[in-house]
Amino acid sequence: MAKQLNEKSDVINAIREIANELGRAPSRAEFKARAGVSEHQYLKHFPAGWREALRASGVESGSTNVCLEDDVLLKDWGELVRKHRHIPTRALYQKEGKYSSGVFERHFGPWSAIPARFRSFAQGNPDWADVVTLLPVTAATSVRSSDGLEGRIAPLPTPQVGHRHNKLEGVPTYGDPIDFRGLRHEPVNEQGVVFLFGMVAKELGYSVEAVQTGYPDCAAKRQIGPGKWQPVRIEFEYESRNFRDHGHPVGGCDVIVCWRHNWADCPTHLEVLELQTVIATLASTDDE
Repeated sequence: MAKQLNEKSDVINAIREIANELGRAPSRAEFKARAGVSEHQYLKHFPAGWREALRASGVESGSTNVCLEDDVLLKDWGELVRKHRHIPTRALYQKEGKYSSGVFERHFGPWSAIPARFRSFAQGNPDWADVVTLLPVTAATSVRSSDGLEGRIAPLPTPQVGHRHNKLEGVPTYGDPIDFRGLRHEPVNEQGVVFLFGMVAKELGYSVEAVQTGYPDCAAKRQIGPGKWQPVRIEFEYESRNFRDHGHPVGGCDVIVCWRHNWADCPTHLEVLELQTVIATLASTDDE
């Protein structure tokens, strides 16, 4: 049907035509595909979004439409995070996602609640481990599912502080037990982070080219799509703010790989891969 929809009436007629073909109101993605148009061509006439366009066409979605499952929406949102390597704004999702941002808000509540809901959805699924590492680590968050019920997304458990003994000189120090595959304890230094990253790099879509003592620590490639890889420069740190404390130039690195992300003012274009979060996801899968 590909055509130019220069007038509001052109959009309305196109929606009605596709609705007649389908026997129901089309989704936003179906309209774009069948009409062969960009999103801009209907948004310039209906800036409030797809639902406004449906209402104006007299074919607003009703009971004949298939009810979208939460997982379907979250997978599409996760793919956009993976593509851009950061959490999409509502405007970005409205432009590139398959569904209306309003659908997400009806299913999950405020747009800001989606990362926490996605983290819960991806828990124990290694296919989404690379996306989970891009999400903010927050305290427990209240979220709403499609049935309207509210739930709590629990934060990662923190070790309880027990009785503290005096430190013995000349004796090795270990992190808390994690029993992750061949690693008994959490890293306590940068060398532990390097070892742990090597254990999971392939699962996270990375291929290491070289590791060196100079800055940056690692040259690698990562998969950005089927059959497509890009080079990436990695700096290993025990805590992300060590990058700042060591005085590294931000322009010489693409990703900080650390055990704990605690750099609140980290530049937004500098990615942080927090292994503590990755291990929580992968360990759940190993237990199943």
